[in-house]
Amino acid sequence: MAEVIYFLNKDTLIIKPPKKSPLVYRMIVLAFSMFCGVYICSICLKQINRHAKPNLVNIQITEEPGELHGTKQSDRTSIHYPKPETFSRAECADNPVRYFVIISTQRSGSGWFETLLNSHPNVSSNGEIFSIMDRRKNVSSILQTLDQVYNLDWFSSASKNECSAAVGFKWMLNQGVMDHHIEIGQYFTHWRVSVIFLFRRNLLRRKVSVLANSYDRYAKLLNGTHKSHVHSPQEAVTLSRYKPTINSSSLINDFKEMESAVFKVLTYYNSTRHIVLYYEDLMKNWAKLNEVQEFLDLPTKDLTSRQIKIHSGPLSDHIKNWNDVLKTLDGTSYERFIHAD
Repeated sequence: MAEVIYFLNKDTLIIKPPKKSPLVYRMIVLAFSMFCGVYICSICLKQINRHAKPNLVNIQITEEPGELHGTKQSDRTSIHYPKPETFSRAECADNPVRYFVIISTQRSGSGWFETLLNSHPNVSSNGEIFSIMDRRKNVSSILQTLDQVYNLDWFSSASKNECSAAVGFKWMLNQGVMDHHIEIGQYFTHWRVSVIFLFRRNLLRRKVSVLANSYDRYAKLLNGTHKSHVHSPQEAVTLSRYKPTINSSSLINDFKEMESAVFKVLTYYNSTRHIVLYYEDLMKNWAKLNEVQEFLDLPTKDLTSRQIKIHSGPLSDHIKNWNDVLKTLDGTSYERFIHAD
């Protein structure tokens, strides 16, 4: 930008400052506009965030209305408000429901344990629903069946329908729970299903019960009728008269396979909300049942069952080839099963 110089006379020199270019003003206006724009945007974003937070809370309350009914915040991890398609919950619509599943193995006391739970006025445990192959033929059929059970649309002799406080069923290890554990685990986690693992410590007694029950399916010792569980001492004595012969050559391997299966299922569903129970512990300490009710957030009740244990007394009274079994287990880690009683 050129400067203008004037010579007034010989001794005087006046320098006139140059005229400012319009471009400078434009740059100043542009910078000011950008600053104002950034400031206004920041104010708007703050306002948006303030209004967004209440909306998220409202959505949470709509999905889990527990707080509206006096339920503690910590309980919201396991309560639900099902809306059955087959009936109306009527006055119980605002009562929360817990979802649970009993994962076990055959002849481990799960039938007896389930009758105890069902003696609670607000528990519906619907038996081995996946004993039917069509219900577990693929992942989709399994998940559809689970939806039906937990939405209270499953009807059985244990169903308490509208006023159920906890609903679930039994699931044996050989009924698909191991085959599709990834998808099932995701379902349990998403719907916050409480998992009750129930196993038997003494695998030798379990072996006797399995073999005797398999025999009675064909022998039908009780007046031509097969019964897996009995309700009278006379029936228990009749069934216990049969003494199975145990294959001692494969016995240790059978124990290892069962231990491996239990370890796997505990690993597969380790991330779920769960409790591990053993049949022997429940038999010796009935206070354990109170722990189960607390685990399911249920009011504690005295639970009862009409079932009678079939194979009581020493194991030597229930195994035909007892001496062979003794020799096989002697000196092994499984010798404890012989002396556990």
